[in-house]
This record gives sequence, structure tokens and C-alpha cells, in this order.
Amino acid sequence: MTRLPRAMAVIVLLVALAYTPGADALASTVYTATDVSAADAAPFLGEWTLALQGPNGPGTFTLWITAEKEKVSAEIASDTLARQAVSTISLAGKSLVLNYAFTWEGNPVQAVATLIPDKDGKTTAQMDFAGGAYVMNGSATKKEKEK
Repeated sequence: MTRLPRAMAVIVLLVALAYTPGADALASTVYTATDVSAADAAPFLGEWTLALQGPNGPGTFTLWITAEKEKVSAEIASDTLARQAVSTISLAGKSLVLNYAFTWEGNPVQAVATLIPDKDGKTTAQMDFAGGAYVMNGSATKKEKEK
């Protein structure tokens, strides 16, 4: 896995703090999962590798999407961010949108990961940090189930 460039993190934090109502307000926001059914999420269930490129270089994320009965949940991690739960899961058309927040060097950062299926069966991904202050785009590859 590649490391997220430190410069990207600094830019994200500076812009996030400049455009948010304050770190305390962001940190105290409570998010809940939306009503995405297991059937709606079925094409996305599994382990994904997001190979993304941003203005400051590449970044790789691992995304786990699961469903137990009708409850869809997800977790995300990278080599610089520990595995953590996604707080909100929703659909935007045929795309799956996953919202979460993490703390970087003591500062909260809002993030949105979107999986975007295309008509050819491939999936692309976009990561949006701090309300669009830093955006990464690339491929999303679903790990094949072991037989």
C-alpha cells in the first residue's frame, strides 16, 4: 500500500478548519446509517481496494461492506488510518455513498467515499475530504471470493 502524502493531510486539515463551523461542532456531530437495504447494497458487498490518485499523489484504501440480515455496514482503512466504521451509507442513483469522519493530528476531518458502477461492469471510486477541499479519484476493485 502507498502512504498518503503528508502534505495532502496538512492541506485537508487547513481547509477543513477554515470551512467548518469549528472543530468542536464537527466532532460532536452524530451520524447514523441510512436505510440502504441489503438487496440494494448487494452489488457492493465484499472487500474493495480503492486505488486513488489525488493532486499530491496516490493513496490506497481498503473498504469492507457487509450486510447482516437487513443491516448494511462498512469499514474503511489505509496504511495511515486505522480501520474504522463508516457512519452513514446511502445510495445516490446507482452509486453507494459512504460518509465517515476521522481525526488527523488531533483535528476532525469529514470524508465521503463513493463507489460508482459503470455500464461495463467496472467500478470507479472518489474520495472527498473536508467538503471537497481535497478529492481523489481512481479505480475500485472488488476482491474475489475464495473458492
